[in-house]
Amino acid sequence: MHRNKAIKSFKLIALLGFLISLPSCSKPGSVDSAKSNQVQELLRSADLSRWPEIASYNPEFKNRNGEIQAFLDILEAEGINTVRLKLWHSPDGRTSSLAEVDSFAHELKSRGFKIWLSLHYSDTWADPSQQNPPAAWSNLEFESLKDSIYQYTFRISQQIDADIVQIGNEINNGFIHPMGNRFSNPEQFQALLETASQAVREAGSSSEIMLHYAGFAGAKDFFNEIPSSIYDCIGLSYYPKWHGKSLSSLSLAAEELTEVFDKDLYIAETAYPFTLEWNDWTNNIVGLESQLIPRYPATAEGQKEFLAEIRAICERNDRIQGFCYWGGELIAWKGDTATNASPWENQALFNFGNEALPVLEVFNP
Repeated sequence: MHRNKAIKSFKLIALLGFLISLPSCSKPGSVDSAKSNQVQELLRSADLSRWPEIASYNPEFKNRNGEIQAFLDILEAEGINTVRLKLWHSPDGRTSSLAEVDSFAHELKSRGFKIWLSLHYSDTWADPSQQNPPAAWSNLEFESLKDSIYQYTFRISQQIDADIVQIGNEINNGFIHPMGNRFSNPEQFQALLETASQAVREAGSSSEIMLHYAGFAGAKDFFNEIPSSIYDCIGLSYYPKWHGKSLSSLSLAAEELTEVFDKDLYIAETAYPFTLEWNDWTNNIVGLESQLIPRYPATAEGQKEFLAEIRAICERNDRIQGFCYWGGELIAWKGDTATNASPWENQALFNFGNEALPVLEVFNP
């Protein structure tokens, strides 16, 4: 940082006053803005990607006082400060389309929420089991694919001014297969990541760029392969069903990643059931005692205690900047006879009567 004039007084008070008045040039999320310096507030997020569709069914919600209140008003009052939204390239329908996400993001920003944008680079779900390219890109040569990724990412970054932009979703095996397959085409995978990252930065965005990994087993090897300049922060998914039942192992792995790679980290996805029952006829993803951590039963209190420990992991490490609860909105919105609705209603933030659950207390500032 350069000073435009010399300090004329050497008195301690004047010197301290001058230093305090200097503007910060730290990037949000850097070490200088870590929670230990009380600059960056703990990110307390929920992924609400399905809410615009659910809202069209006009469900009624109650807050923790039993009073009818609008869904977003309840979440805002409970302390959620960031909303994560997934974006699909050209989906079959409006859900997670650019038009829907752009409109919802503007509504959320007008309420004061921060925006965390998860770019799937697909027309549908992207995760370790599938990374299918958008149909519009499926037959492109590599250089044309790079150009398409750049143009798309640049445009999205300018249109939706997100606080966090996540390049790909759970990209353990790469993204935009087959060209971006981490194992069969590692150089192309990194080139596509670099192209997307460059587009975010050149769009004039101040967004933090996140790379998102599912679980923590193998995460160190993954980030060892990625040039540090491509990304700003690490995102980890953690679900006991898929990633093990040891929260202490999650904590130790997260601590190691922040130390080895000198990056801030977020628990990018997590959730836990408040019951093993169901409220529609869509098969639930978690429905067995064997899928639980024994210390945390599938009760309203068990769900709350699980998320409280996730938050405690964040608060014990200055480089873990926050957490995101996935699927908090996924009530049985099509009714209790639906066979194609929510596989997640027993892990939502509201019970089967759409009443706010105690887990929402964990989001309080």
